Amino acid sequence: MIPTMAPDQTMGKEIMSVTETFRNLSGQVYMDGHWRRSESSDGFDAIDPATEAVNGELAFATVREVDEAVAIARRAQKEWNRMNGLKRSEELHEVARRLRESTPRLAEALTREMGKPYKESADEVEWTATAFNYYAEVSRHEAGRVVGPVVDGDFHVVTKTPLGVVGIILPFNFPYVLFGWEAGAALGAGNAVILKPSELTSFSSLMMMECFDHLPTGLVQCLTGAVETGKALVGHDGVDGVAFTGSIPAGQAVAQTCASTFKRCLVEASGNDPFLVMPSADMSMATQGAVFGAYLNCGQVCAAAERFYVHDAVHDRFVDEVTRLTRQLRIGNGLEKVDMGPMAAQRERDRYEGMLARAIDEGATVVVGGGRPEGFNRGYYCDATILTDCTPDMEIMNNESFGPVMPICRVGSFDEALEHANNSRYGLGSFVFTNDLAETMRSINEIEAGMTWINATALLDNDAGPFGGCKMSGTGRQLGSEGIDQFRNTKLTMIDHENKPADFWWFPYKDEEAYPG
Repeated sequence: MIPTMAPDQTMGKEIMSVTETFRNLSGQVYMDGHWRRSESSDGFDAIDPATEAVNGELAFATVREVDEAVAIARRAQKEWNRMNGLKRSEELHEVARRLRESTPRLAEALTREMGKPYKESADEVEWTATAFNYYAEVSRHEAGRVVGPVVDGDFHVVTKTPLGVVGIILPFNFPYVLFGWEAGAALGAGNAVILKPSELTSFSSLMMMECFDHLPTGLVQCLTGAVETGKALVGHDGVDGVAFTGSIPAGQAVAQTCASTFKRCLVEASGNDPFLVMPSADMSMATQGAVFGAYLNCGQVCAAAERFYVHDAVHDRFVDEVTRLTRQLRIGNGLEKVDMGPMAAQRERDRYEGMLARAIDEGATVVVGGGRPEGFNRGYYCDATILTDCTPDMEIMNNESFGPVMPICRVGSFDEALEHANNSRYGLGSFVFTNDLAETMRSINEIEAGMTWINATALLDNDAGPFGGCKMSGTGRQLGSEGIDQFRNTKLTMIDHENKPADFWWFPYKDEEAYPG
């Protein structure tokens, strides 16, 4: 077992540092209850986005390794599914306990891999733990129901059964908590899971596997890789369900593959969430919420505030205040005292900077930011940027920027803001700052999105509430009772324990019931 605690003395044993652990995990996958060197000759240099230092080399698991992992998972799932609900619940609570115990190292690992401030990484570990606590209880709270029979003396019961093996494919921005939402529900339902993490956060995911080593061997596995590994997992005949978070094109490919065999599929595929500010809003709340919603995790959040529609009556005041708050943000290495770290990779910064440049070419005005912060010779840093004079037809108002930018469009009424909010192919989240009750109720009823926050910004820590979207933002829900049903089949059983002949239904039919002519 690879040590995964802080570099100190624990019970007389020297513990390996996170950077040393990364090096030891290079080329490894987690299968059948242990780390082992992948047989693959293909790999990927994992880069610290704050320093551009190489953390280690990741292996791209082979198709044969996917086959082996699926066979192992199917064996482990049978053992797990036979376990009683109380015992399974206790085991999932133990996962949560181990996650919390491992917070310092897991948080450091995530910050070193994808750049977010240590506080955000530590928060994410806690959110992951609460998801496992939640599904530890929900999974045994409701496993079906008894329904009234249609025949005297019969017993009709609805039961929930696991799919079998669930493949989970995740992005880099929230590798812990998204796994917690999906694996917590899948395991609670009685499934085995195989994780294919992002290439940018694979070491963090491999380290997290130690929190599951008390479960049946092979119940939780982690195969690092890129597109081909993911394709092999999604299309595998032995994988009974897939949970995917990522881009629209990749989500469509996953859904199409699953559709060929009607395999259960959960897809969360990006967002471009509107942020509406009306005259009745508490401006202090609205501006603080806007800055947090735009720049959390350097804007790399699927439910980030991405396009701002601000009423003309408060537009200038709003811009002045968010400008003041944005200038106060501390940018730097996430292991230091900062509010915003770098973007996760060079490719992500290149993509984002291209979109930002096109917005300026289209007529947007840079109020603050617009480039790269001074004083950084290495690392994938970007300014926190505010754009005004944005129009609804601009690319940056219609596509996911996934970066630290706040594009602001002036509107003349709530109706205009609502029209622009709904004029989008996305439908994940939405934000409305208003103290007008009529506007609040209209937001609930009329905004086309899976989630709406009123006078709040992206509260993602309520495990009891379903998370997901509509339109091109995907299909299915994570969290809540809806989340666990993504990974369960529903079965109806009708029992006649009295063995009564069904003369009212069976052959031969009565002559008087024939067509009368």
